[in-house]
Amino acid sequence: MKKQIVIGLMIASLAILGVACSESTESNVNANANTGNTAATTTTAPDNSEVTTTTDNAGVKTQTRTFRNNPRVSRVVVTTRNGVRTVKVYSPSGEERELNKNEPEDWLEATGDHIADAAGWTKDKAETAYDKTKEGAKTVADKTVDVSKTVADKTVDTSKKVGRKTASGAKTVANKTTNAAKKTGNAIKKVVVP
Repeated sequence: MKKQIVIGLMIASLAILGVACSESTESNVNANANTGNTAATTTTAPDNSEVTTTTDNAGVKTQTRTFRNNPRVSRVVVTTRNGVRTVKVYSPSGEERELNKNEPEDWLEATGDHIADAAGWTKDKAETAYDKTKEGAKTVADKTVDVSKTVADKTVDTSKKVGRKTASGAKTVANKTTNAAKKTGNAIKKVVVP
Protein backbone atom coordinates (compact mmCIF):
# COMPACT_ATOMS: atom_id res chain seq x y z
CA MET A 1 0.00 0.00 0.00
CA LYS A 2 2.83 2.39 0.85
CA LYS A 3 4.49 1.62 -2.47
CA GLN A 4 1.31 2.48 -4.37
CA ILE A 5 0.99 5.85 -2.58
CA VAL A 6 4.66 6.72 -3.20
CA ILE A 7 4.35 5.73 -6.88
CA GLY A 8 1.15 7.80 -7.21
CA LEU A 9 2.81 10.86 -5.68
CA MET A 10 5.81 10.51 -8.01
CA ILE A 11 3.56 10.26 -11.07
CA ALA A 12 1.58 13.33 -9.96
CA SER A 13 4.81 15.28 -9.34
CA LEU A 14 6.18 14.40 -12.76
CA ALA A 15 2.93 15.45 -14.42
CA ILE A 16 2.95 18.83 -12.65
CA LEU A 17 6.60 19.34 -13.55
CA GLY A 18 5.94 18.49 -17.19
CA VAL A 19 3.05 20.98 -17.44
CA ALA A 20 5.13 23.72 -15.79
CA CYS A 21 8.03 23.17 -18.19
CA SER A 22 5.69 23.23 -21.17
CA GLU A 23 4.11 26.53 -20.10
CA SER A 24 7.53 28.07 -19.41
CA THR A 25 8.77 27.12 -22.87
CA GLU A 26 5.64 28.54 -24.55
CA SER A 27 5.91 31.83 -22.63
CA ASN A 28 9.60 32.14 -23.60
CA VAL A 29 8.74 31.55 -27.26
CA ASN A 30 5.94 34.15 -27.12
CA ALA A 31 8.18 36.68 -25.34
CA ASN A 32 10.90 36.21 -27.95
CA ALA A 33 8.38 36.58 -30.79
CA ASN A 34 7.01 39.82 -29.30
CA THR A 35 10.37 41.55 -28.96
CA GLY A 36 11.26 40.97 -32.59
CA ASN A 37 14.39 43.15 -32.53
CA THR A 38 17.09 42.30 -34.99
CA ALA A 39 20.64 42.18 -33.79
CA ALA A 40 21.90 45.49 -32.45
CA THR A 41 24.80 47.18 -34.19
CA THR A 42 27.07 49.54 -32.33
CA THR A 43 29.34 52.17 -33.87
CA THR A 44 31.69 54.75 -32.40
CA ALA A 45 30.41 58.33 -32.46
CA PRO A 46 32.03 61.73 -31.77
CA ASP A 47 32.46 63.30 -28.33
CA ASN A 48 33.36 60.02 -26.57
CA SER A 49 30.06 58.28 -27.37
CA GLU A 50 28.68 55.30 -29.26
CA VAL A 51 25.46 54.64 -31.20
CA THR A 52 23.52 51.38 -30.95
CA THR A 53 20.95 50.79 -33.72
CA THR A 54 18.08 48.28 -33.64
CA THR A 55 15.06 47.70 -35.92
CA ASP A 56 12.05 45.67 -34.78
CA ASN A 57 9.72 43.51 -36.91
CA ALA A 58 7.31 46.44 -37.36
CA GLY A 59 10.12 48.48 -38.97
CA VAL A 60 10.63 50.83 -36.03
CA LYS A 61 14.25 51.95 -36.01
CA THR A 62 15.77 52.99 -32.67
CA GLN A 63 19.18 54.65 -32.46
CA THR A 64 20.56 55.17 -28.97
CA ARG A 65 23.63 57.35 -28.56
CA THR A 66 25.30 56.85 -25.17
CA PHE A 67 27.84 59.35 -23.84
CA ARG A 68 30.60 57.86 -21.70
CA ASN A 69 31.49 60.87 -19.54
CA ASN A 70 29.49 63.95 -20.49
CA PRO A 71 28.38 65.83 -17.36
CA ARG A 72 25.26 67.24 -19.07
CA VAL A 73 23.95 64.44 -21.33
CA SER A 74 23.85 60.68 -20.75
CA ARG A 75 22.06 59.52 -23.91
CA VAL A 76 20.01 60.53 -26.95
CA VAL A 77 17.34 58.21 -28.38
CA VAL A 78 16.19 58.75 -31.98
CA THR A 79 13.14 56.64 -32.89
CA THR A 80 11.84 56.50 -36.47
CA ARG A 81 8.35 55.00 -36.88
CA ASN A 82 6.52 55.22 -40.23
CA GLY A 83 8.86 58.02 -41.35
CA VAL A 84 8.16 60.11 -38.23
CA ARG A 85 11.20 60.82 -36.11
CA THR A 86 11.21 61.53 -32.37
CA VAL A 87 14.31 62.59 -30.47
CA LYS A 88 14.59 62.32 -26.70
CA VAL A 89 17.60 63.38 -24.67
CA TYR A 90 18.38 62.21 -21.13
CA SER A 91 20.49 63.95 -18.50
CA PRO A 92 22.82 62.02 -16.17
CA SER A 93 20.20 62.47 -13.41
CA GLY A 94 17.55 60.79 -15.60
CA GLU A 95 15.63 63.90 -16.68
CA GLU A 96 14.08 63.47 -20.14
CA ARG A 97 13.36 66.12 -22.75
CA GLU A 98 12.08 65.84 -26.30
CA LEU A 99 14.05 67.80 -28.86
CA ASN A 100 12.47 69.64 -31.76
CA LYS A 101 11.85 66.97 -34.38
CA ASN A 102 11.54 69.58 -37.14
CA GLU A 103 15.18 70.55 -36.84
CA PRO A 104 17.37 68.95 -39.48
CA GLU A 105 20.11 68.57 -36.85
CA ASP A 106 21.82 65.19 -36.72
CA TRP A 107 21.69 64.55 -32.98
CA LEU A 108 23.75 61.39 -33.43
CA GLU A 109 26.76 63.51 -34.50
CA ALA A 110 26.36 66.77 -32.50
CA THR A 111 28.47 67.50 -29.43
CA GLY A 112 27.05 66.71 -26.01
CA ASP A 113 27.15 70.39 -25.03
CA HIS A 114 25.19 71.37 -28.17
CA ILE A 115 22.56 68.72 -27.39
CA ALA A 116 22.32 69.85 -23.74
CA ASP A 117 21.93 73.48 -24.86
CA ALA A 118 19.16 72.45 -27.29
CA ALA A 119 17.42 70.60 -24.44
CA GLY A 120 17.61 73.75 -22.33
CA TRP A 121 20.01 72.36 -19.74
CA THR A 122 22.44 75.05 -18.63
CA LYS A 123 25.88 74.41 -17.29
CA ASP A 124 25.96 74.32 -13.52
CA LYS A 125 28.03 76.90 -11.66
CA ALA A 126 30.73 74.41 -10.69
CA GLU A 127 31.26 73.37 -14.31
CA THR A 128 31.33 77.00 -15.46
CA ALA A 129 33.85 77.82 -12.74
CA TYR A 130 35.92 74.82 -13.81
CA ASP A 131 35.89 76.02 -17.44
CA LYS A 132 36.94 79.54 -16.38
CA THR A 133 39.67 78.15 -14.12
CA LYS A 134 40.92 76.00 -17.00
CA GLU A 135 41.00 79.06 -19.28
CA GLY A 136 42.83 81.08 -16.59
CA ALA A 137 45.38 78.32 -16.17
CA LYS A 138 45.98 78.28 -19.93
CA THR A 139 46.45 82.07 -19.91
CA VAL A 140 48.90 81.87 -17.01
CA ALA A 141 50.77 79.06 -18.75
CA ASP A 142 50.93 81.05 -22.00
CA LYS A 143 52.19 84.16 -20.18
CA THR A 144 54.74 82.07 -18.28
CA VAL A 145 56.02 80.65 -21.55
CA ASP A 146 56.23 84.16 -23.06
CA VAL A 147 58.09 85.55 -20.03
CA SER A 148 60.42 82.53 -20.02
CA LYS A 149 61.21 83.11 -23.69
CA THR A 150 61.89 86.82 -23.02
CA VAL A 151 64.17 85.99 -20.08
CA ALA A 152 65.97 83.35 -22.14
CA ASP A 153 66.43 85.80 -25.03
CA LYS A 154 67.79 88.51 -22.71
CA THR A 155 70.09 85.99 -21.03
CA VAL A 156 71.45 84.91 -24.41
CA ASP A 157 71.96 88.57 -25.46
CA THR A 158 73.72 89.38 -22.18
CA SER A 159 75.86 86.27 -22.47
CA LYS A 160 76.88 87.30 -26.00
CA LYS A 161 77.82 90.80 -24.76
CA VAL A 162 79.81 89.37 -21.86
CA GLY A 163 81.49 86.94 -24.23
CA ARG A 164 82.43 89.76 -26.64
CA LYS A 165 83.73 91.95 -23.82
CA THR A 166 85.70 89.04 -22.39
CA ALA A 167 87.21 88.30 -25.80
CA SER A 168 87.97 92.00 -26.30
CA GLY A 169 89.52 92.20 -22.81
CA ALA A 170 91.60 89.12 -23.48
CA LYS A 171 92.87 90.66 -26.75
CA THR A 172 93.75 93.87 -24.92
CA VAL A 173 95.62 91.92 -22.24
CA ALA A 174 97.38 89.86 -24.91
CA ASN A 175 98.37 93.03 -26.84
CA LYS A 176 99.64 94.73 -23.66
CA THR A 177 101.51 91.58 -22.70
CA THR A 178 103.07 91.43 -26.17
CA ASN A 179 104.03 95.14 -25.99
CA ALA A 180 105.48 94.68 -22.52
CA ALA A 181 107.45 91.66 -23.69
CA LYS A 182 108.80 93.67 -26.63
CA LYS A 183 109.83 96.54 -24.32
CA THR A 184 111.45 94.05 -21.97
CA GLY A 185 113.28 92.45 -24.90
CA ASN A 186 114.52 95.88 -26.07
CA ALA A 187 115.65 96.75 -22.56
CA ILE A 188 117.57 93.51 -22.31
CA LYS A 189 119.23 94.18 -25.67
CA LYS A 190 120.36 97.59 -24.46
CA VAL A 191 121.82 96.13 -21.34
CA VAL A 192 123.54 93.22 -23.06
CA VAL A 193 124.72 95.15 -26.07
CA PRO A 194 126.75 98.17 -24.99
